[in-house]
Amino acid sequence: MAAETDMRIGIDARIVHYARGGISNYVLHLLEALAALDADTDYCVLYSRKDRDPPLPGPNFHPVACWTPSHHRLERWALGVEIARLGLDLLHSPDFIPPAGGTSRSVITIHDLNFLYYPQFLTAESRRYYNQQIEWAVRRADHILADSHATKSDLTSLLDVPPEKVTVVHLAANPAFHPLPKAQARQVAAQYGLEPEYLLFVGTLEPRKNLPGLLHAYRLLLDAGVTAAPLVLVGGKGWLYNRIFERIEVLRLSEQVRFLNDVPDADLPGLYSAASVLAMPSFYEGFGLPALEAMACGTPVVVARRASLPEVVGEAGLLVDPDDPDDIARALARVLTEEPLRTKMRELGLAQAARFTWEETARRTLEVYRSVLAR
Repeated sequence: MAAETDMRIGIDARIVHYARGGISNYVLHLLEALAALDADTDYCVLYSRKDRDPPLPGPNFHPVACWTPSHHRLERWALGVEIARLGLDLLHSPDFIPPAGGTSRSVITIHDLNFLYYPQFLTAESRRYYNQQIEWAVRRADHILADSHATKSDLTSLLDVPPEKVTVVHLAANPAFHPLPKAQARQVAAQYGLEPEYLLFVGTLEPRKNLPGLLHAYRLLLDAGVTAAPLVLVGGKGWLYNRIFERIEVLRLSEQVRFLNDVPDADLPGLYSAASVLAMPSFYEGFGLPALEAMACGTPVVVARRASLPEVVGEAGLLVDPDDPDDIARALARVLTEEPLRTKMRELGLAQAARFTWEETARRTLEVYRSVLAR
């Protein structure tokens, strides 16, 4: 293998232009952490030609404008042609789809296999796209990064990927997520017309997040007189979101449920800090970053006993059956009414969140790059 200083590594950051959210944030934080850790490697950052401000966190990170859009049906071939001139030793594809050529080695990140577990939660077009890509992608890649042990287990059991081909590299919360003073958190909440101690959900409004189950549980809490605080849903509309609004009407929750869309990242720590609890009863998560962000802000979390969520929250959160609204409601009621429990969950949550850092994510990712290039 060439000396480490001679490595030329590409990182596909095109998704940053096309979609705001989990994978885009992963790319941005990883780039920043790699820049702080590694000043020697020559990095090529692939970005959309439409992006006027490509993410370049250090002097050894060089921009490469690409015409190929993310998630195009010809993406793997078109991108391969575009990058062939770069002479890359390795390309990291954080959105899991590597090009068919153009690089000597390939590392991909697979965040979850939701589309295999719950195909009914996707549009027909999205289902076709992901199903056509995933089996080819895991064969094409020289190594795979998985956000959690749960995702690694899914890869080995559902796609027969050899365990030694997958390395678990946990994500982390942005350091901006930390407990805010009550007055500051109240001020942020007031910007959205909220008083502190509301119930909170953060994430894309889509079927796998199990918002109908959360809404049912919330209705049970209201009917039992456990709380009169609003349920605040922070996030943009994903696919098949209409049934969420239909459920709100059926449950007579139009006055109690608040939707906040396009919330700036800078406001999220305040919204977490002012909440009484974060609810995340998802059917499936590859990692579950909002749970980690909430714990980092000192907010108790109630999450599904499924996929990666128990791994992320450890002993700090309450686990529930996502198929049972009564179970979700009971856990939320405990957090809302048992002050000693809330205090304990806050302390455990802060300690659990501190175990995950972007420095460690970058360090382990860089180890994988070097291991693949040493073969």
